[in-house]
Amino acid sequence: MKRLEFTVPAEATGLRLDQFLAGQDIGLSRSALGALAGENRVLCNGLAAGKSLRLKAGDTILLTIPPARETAAVAQNIPLEIVYEDADLLVVNKPKGMVVHPAPGSPDGTLVNALLWHCGASLSGIGGELRPGIVHRIDKDTSGLLVVAKNDAAHTALSAQLAVHSIRRVYHTVVYGRLRQGGAVEAPIGRHRADRKRMAIDAAGRYAYTAYEVLAAYRDFTYLACQLKTGRTHQIRVHLASIGHPVAGDAVYGPKKVIKSLEGQCLHARVLGFVHPSTGQYMEFESPLPEYFIRFLAALGPPE
Repeated sequence: MKRLEFTVPAEATGLRLDQFLAGQDIGLSRSALGALAGENRVLCNGLAAGKSLRLKAGDTILLTIPPARETAAVAQNIPLEIVYEDADLLVVNKPKGMVVHPAPGSPDGTLVNALLWHCGASLSGIGGELRPGIVHRIDKDTSGLLVVAKNDAAHTALSAQLAVHSIRRVYHTVVYGRLRQGGAVEAPIGRHRADRKRMAIDAAGRYAYTAYEVLAAYRDFTYLACQLKTGRTHQIRVHLASIGHPVAGDAVYGPKKVIKSLEGQCLHARVLGFVHPSTGQYMEFESPLPEYFIRFLAALGPPE
């Protein structure tokens, strides 16, 4: 439950309630705000207010936003590349362009929809109705390896490994510009203060560490292997952009002129290693570079 309070300024005198709230950058449409008013979730000076109420300077508006209701994801017969599977978990090689779990704008066709078809009820419930079995995520346009939990015990054990940074995750990427040697970026990441869909380096954000190794250098690009110590949203993309070497094809953190042939960032989750939650044995998997990545490297010509 989220509660927001506003005081109506003089310049907003005479505005309708829904019109005023729509201009407050709440992230809800005017119709959605009107619906909340109809559910008595908007108070003006302590009294329930309709969406068409005309406001006066100094009015106090209290808006209550209920938590989003999750709708169970549906099973869909979507092909999956399963690298490994047993009674506790699966390791899946996710293709570029596939969203991991249902969300606004991507209600189906996701990895979760495919997993429900393949596994039925045999997925951990810890992630909720929209994220059954999902221990960690990768972006829609990032390809590569993910581990999925089939039961809550496996989910808890794998999540604990993530929390202490003991899961090995190595990503391959191509970035703009020439990097002569490897290194690391250690900088906190938080939500961008002006654009909530983006992440940014922020002193008030969460600790993040990315190490990188140069695999090959080209005239205008560098092929890197990046190892994650932490797993923040868009971490590799934000960290590399922060040192002046954004990921090739990245329309969010890269140059305005995007390499359209890549259809998204050139980023592949190549290596995934973890301790099996039941056997205690370390397991490691490697995914070969996908075709889009190989084609792009070939187009760059021989390394210099």
